[in-house]
Amino acid sequence: MAHESHRKAAEHHEHAAKAHHAAADHHEQGNHEEGHRHSQTAHEHSTTAHGHSKAAHEKSTGAAAAVK
Repeated sequence: MAHESHRKAAEHHEHAAKAHHAAADHHEQGNHEEGHRHSQTAHEHSTTAHGHSKAAHEKSTGAAAAVK
């Protein structure tokens, strides 16, 4: 269902935001290796969130087309 995809997308967006904040904190402290690791994690979550958002959109538009 589309709402499940929206929920999963939201969760991954939240995880990405937390990872971005952690990356920024580590970079500010000069720990660039750890900051880079968190940046990679944020990117992975963002990419996964995009996939779930795209799936939710496709399910929503498919359902709307079926109703017409």
